[in-house]
Amino acid sequence: MMRRHPVRTALSITTAVLLACGAAAFGPVAPASAHFGEAEISPIESDISAKSWASVDVSSGASTADLAIDQDDRTAWRVDDTSANQWLTLDLGGAYDNVRKVGVVFPDTGAAYQYVVESSADGDSWNVIADHSANHQPARGSVDLFTRPGTRFVRVTFTGASPGATLGISELSVHNYLRDDLILGADASWVDNDIAEGRKYWVSPTEEDQGAGPHLLDVLQDRGAEYVRLRVFNEPRSESSGDALAVPYQGPERSLEVSKWIKAERDMGLGIDLHYADSWADPAKQPKPRAWARLEFDDLTQAVYDYTYDYVEQLIEQGTTPDKVAIGNEIVNGFMYGSEAALIGTTDPAYFRNQPEIYKSQPGGGLLWNYWGSDDPKEQRLYEEAWDRFTTLSAAGIRAVRDVSADQGEDIDVETHIIIGKDRRAKTLEFWDQYLTRVKAKGADPDVLAHSYYPQYHGSPDHYEANINAVAAAHPGYKIEIAETSYPASGGGGAPMPNSTYPRTVQGQADALQRVFQIANDIPNNQGLGVLAWEPARWQSLFTAVPGMTRTWEPNASIDIFTKSRASHVVEDTVYASALVGDEVVLPDSVRVLTMADGSTEPVPVKWDPVPDGATDKAGRITVRGSTGYGPVTALLDVVETYAGLDCDRVITGRHAGPLTVTEGVTCLDGATVSVRAGASLQVDGAAIAGPVRADGAAGMVICDSRISGPVTLSGTSSVTIGNPVLGCAPNTISGPVTVTRTQWWNVIAGNTINGPLTCGGNAQPPVNNGSTNTVSGPKSAQCRDL
Repeated sequence: MMRRHPVRTALSITTAVLLACGAAAFGPVAPASAHFGEAEISPIESDISAKSWASVDVSSGASTADLAIDQDDRTAWRVDDTSANQWLTLDLGGAYDNVRKVGVVFPDTGAAYQYVVESSADGDSWNVIADHSANHQPARGSVDLFTRPGTRFVRVTFTGASPGATLGISELSVHNYLRDDLILGADASWVDNDIAEGRKYWVSPTEEDQGAGPHLLDVLQDRGAEYVRLRVFNEPRSESSGDALAVPYQGPERSLEVSKWIKAERDMGLGIDLHYADSWADPAKQPKPRAWARLEFDDLTQAVYDYTYDYVEQLIEQGTTPDKVAIGNEIVNGFMYGSEAALIGTTDPAYFRNQPEIYKSQPGGGLLWNYWGSDDPKEQRLYEEAWDRFTTLSAAGIRAVRDVSADQGEDIDVETHIIIGKDRRAKTLEFWDQYLTRVKAKGADPDVLAHSYYPQYHGSPDHYEANINAVAAAHPGYKIEIAETSYPASGGGGAPMPNSTYPRTVQGQADALQRVFQIANDIPNNQGLGVLAWEPARWQSLFTAVPGMTRTWEPNASIDIFTKSRASHVVEDTVYASALVGDEVVLPDSVRVLTMADGSTEPVPVKWDPVPDGATDKAGRITVRGSTGYGPVTALLDVVETYAGLDCDRVITGRHAGPLTVTEGVTCLDGATVSVRAGASLQVDGAAIAGPVRADGAAGMVICDSRISGPVTLSGTSSVTIGNPVLGCAPNTISGPVTVTRTQWWNVIAGNTINGPLTCGGNAQPPVNNGSTNTVSGPKSAQCRDL
C-alpha cells in the first residue's frame, strides 16, 4: 500500500458563501410544469430488435430470418418446413431488466395464427409471456405485455395456423423502457458561482406560487435530477496568467461546502470529478497542478495518492460521502502533462505554454498517441513508457479511493472518464485495452467507464451509440456512464447542431437529451449507469432568463425530461384485426395495461373514434384511433376479400367417376371419392361427395359447405379444418363416422351435422369448435367429447 501523508493540503481559501438564496428548502415541493417554451415529452421506449447487436435464430427458413427484424413489415421470414412447432428466437445481445412489451406482425392479413411467446435469460429455461395457441380469429399481429428482469431471448413458436396461411414473421419487436436505477443528473459545479453572484432560479418565477427555488439545486431536484457532479480544481488559477484566482471557485474547500448543499441538505447523489489541475482539464489540455509541477515522478505519484485520500476523507468526515469519484476529467490523452508535452505538441493553457521551466521540468502522465503503432523502436518505447507513467498516476488515485473507503467503512465507486472521438473508435478501444490492463497490473481497477457526448465533437447519436456499445461489449465487467452531455435550445437560427438532426429549440433540446438517456439505457446487460447533463444552468442551458426580473432564471419545458422519461404504465397500444369486405367493424372494449411498479396487468376501457362510413366496402387497411386513461391506442383493421385458404394447383368440378388420388400439391374438388396421400392437400368447398374421404399423413385437409355420404377418416394430417364459420368455412353435413387422429397442429371441427360417431385421439392439440357446436347423432369420444 502506498504511504499516506497525514498532513492535509493547505490552501488559503476563504469560504464565505451566502446561503440566503434558498438553501434551507429541504422538504419536497409539489412539482409544477416548467414554464419557458413548449416541449411534448413522452416516456422513452426503444425497440431493441432494431439495434445492431440484436440477432435472430430460426428453426427453418434461415436465409430470410433477418427479415423478421428489418423494421419493414412488408418483408418477412418465411418458414421452409411447415411442420408444427416452427420457431424464431430473437437474441437481444444481452440481458435487460426493463423490456416490457413484445409485438409480433405476421405476413398474412386474413389468416389466424396460433403461437406462444416466451422469454429467457439463458436460452435454455423459458417462461411463457403469452399463449395464443387457442387463437382462432384472423389478425396480422399482437402486442403482449410482460415483466421478466434479466430477459435476453424472446421466442415465438407456432402451434398452428389456418390452412393456407403463410407461416412466418414480418416483424418481431421487443420494447425497452428507462430503468428506475438509471441515474439522471447533472454536473452543476457552477452553482458555487451562482450563489455568490445572487442568481435565482424558480420553477415558476412569474406565478404567485413560484414553486421550488431560488437555489438552483432545489429546482433541479424538484424537476427530477437525482445526482450532481462537482469538478474540483487543485488550486484554481487563471488559464491565461496562471495566477491564483481571487475567488477560488470549484476549489477543494468551496467544493466541500457545495457537497453539503447536495448530499447533506438535499440527499442527492454526489459525484466528485478530480481534475488534478488548477484550471480546466479536457482532451486538449491537462496541466499539472502548480504545486506538483516540479516534483520528480515518484513524488508526483505519492502526491496524487495523498491528495485523493485526504480529500475523500474530508468529504466522508463532514457527512457527505461521495457516491463516485472520477480520477481525472476526459483523460483520453492522459493527464498531468510534464516534459513529454514537447512530444505531444500541446500548447494550452497559456500559463502552461509560457512557463515551461515550471510545468515541463519533470515527466508527467501525457500519452504519446502520435507514436501509436510506430515501427520505430524508439518511438514504440516512448509510447509504452508514457502509458506506464499515466497508468501509474491513475492507479495511485484509484488505490487512494479504495483505501480511504475501506478505512472509513464506505463504498465509493471509482470512475475513469474519457471521450470517444467521432472517427476514433479504434483509439478509444486501444485506450481502454491499454488502460485497464495496466491499472489492474498495478493493483487498481475502476468501476465505471465514463464518456462525454457532444454531437459537434463526437458524431451523430447513432454513431455514438455504436461506439459506446463497442466499449461495453469489449469490457462487460464495467458500468458505462455518459458523464457529460448537453444540447442548446436556441441559436443558429434553430438549425441542428453539427452531426445532429434535432433543431435548436426547447423541443429539440428535450428530444436530443432524451436520445442520450436512451443510448445509456439500451446498453445490453444493464451496463448503462446514467447520464449527466453538463452545467444545465450555464452551458447550452436548460434555463432562460426572465425578462424584467434581475438575475432570475426559469427552467425550459425541456427540463421535464428528468421526470417524464420513465414510463409508469405500458399500454397494449396496437390492436390487430381482420374483417371480410362488407362486414361490420368490431373492436375490443378494452386493452391491457401494465403497471411498471409491480408488473401487474389489467384491462382498461378504450374509447374508439368513429369508424368511417363504408370502411369495409373494399379491401384495404383501416386505422382507427382510440384512447385510454394511460395513453393512445391504434387499431389496424385489415379488410380482406376472403380469409386465407389453400391455393389450388388443380380444380376438379362436376362429377369425378371413380376414386381420386391426390399425391402432391393442392387439389380442390366438387364431388368425388377421394384418397389423399402424404404431403398433399385437399380443399373441398361446396362439393357433394359419395363415398369415403380418407387422408393419411396429408399436409392439409379443408372441408367446407359440403355433403359427404360416407366415412371421413383423417390420420397424421398437419392441418385439419372440417367447418369453421369464423373463418368463412361453412359447416358440412356428413353421413357416416368421422375419425380424426394424430393431427399435428391446426385442428378445427366446427358447426357440422354428423350422422354417426365422432372420434378423435392422439392429436397434438384437441380439436376446437371456435364457438360453433357440432350436431352429432352418434357418440362423441376422447378429444372430441366437448365439440
